[in-house]
Amino acid sequence: MEMKKRVLLELRNRKPKDVAELVVDNCRSSDGEVEGLTEEYSELEILSMVNVGLSSLSKLPALPKLSKLEVSDNLISGDLDSLVEKCPNLTYLNLSGNKIKELSSIKTLQSLKHLKSLDLYSCEVSSLQEYRPSVFQLLPQIKYLDGYDPLDNELPDSNDEEDEDDDDDDDVAGPHVHDDDEDDDESSEVEEGEEGEVGLSYLMKEGIQDEEDDGDYVEEEEDEEDGDAAEAQGEKRKREADDEVDDDDDE
Repeated sequence: MEMKKRVLLELRNRKPKDVAELVVDNCRSSDGEVEGLTEEYSELEILSMVNVGLSSLSKLPALPKLSKLEVSDNLISGDLDSLVEKCPNLTYLNLSGNKIKELSSIKTLQSLKHLKSLDLYSCEVSSLQEYRPSVFQLLPQIKYLDGYDPLDNELPDSNDEEDEDDDDDDDVAGPHVHDDDEDDDESSEVEEGEEGEVGLSYLMKEGIQDEEDDGDYVEEEEDEEDGDAAEAQGEKRKREADDEVDDDDDE
């Protein structure tokens, strides 16, 4: 498919000013230049034109908000001045698989002050002796070349960065805050435990008291029985004395 038609197709009933990301990979430029893109794409932030047959970026429109540009697997050999002028806020640039042979071809990228990541692998320039240290020295603003920093640490992907942000948020949140509801629950459990212990003690005390009362009752009954027996014994002795008096009178 021609590049112009592909750009129109990717609009998907949107206006150019409403497009933030545009991918037109594997279509075909008729003359090796950027086609179909205009300055109306003023809000464009991500642009991918992989394997389109581009030999130059001189017809790239001004895209002030563009931060990521993918133009790998094309025929670009240099002439990057227009890119620097029209896309000053680039942070990521992928030129891998192009025809760039010399470091001088990328020297103009020094003007891209926000550029952090540059890919040049599969370009002839990447086979030069001291390629990596030379590029980092030529472009001191970049942090990653072909996906690695000067210490060979790999560029983190977006998911890793999000995970790190989440961890930072957790750290900022600080330690676990003790919930008042937890305190209430614990207090309730303690109170219930205490009530259970008090209730058990009370019941045990009541049981002991009942036993003591039963003992007192038995003792009272025994006292009463002893009193009745003594009284009966006294009456018996009285009757016997009366009988003896009667016998004496008879004599």
